Amino acid sequence: MPRVAVKENNRMSLRIRPNDKALLMRAVSYTHTDLTDFVLKNALQAAKDVIAQAEQVSLSERDSLRVLDALENPPSPNSKLLAAAHALPVQP
Repeated sequence: MPRVAVKENNRMSLRIRPNDKALLMRAVSYTHTDLTDFVLKNALQAAKDVIAQAEQVSLSERDSLRVLDALENPPSPNSKLLAAAHALPVQP
């Protein structure tokens, strides 16, 4: 049976194996919270970590200096870059 899409639904269904749920419940008992808060807190932190790792670039000191040097002393444009610039439409 197809499910009806709901605009304002703040629920999320999750199927979990009994052993995994028992492990989560054991961890929850140590944190004195409930399962929803425990899972949400840890899932949100994991999501933030994944996003940060995917969206941030970390450079070594050497590479950082190379980038700064390239910004301060850009190389002369080559023929392909000049051709691409000349091919751009002229803006009024």
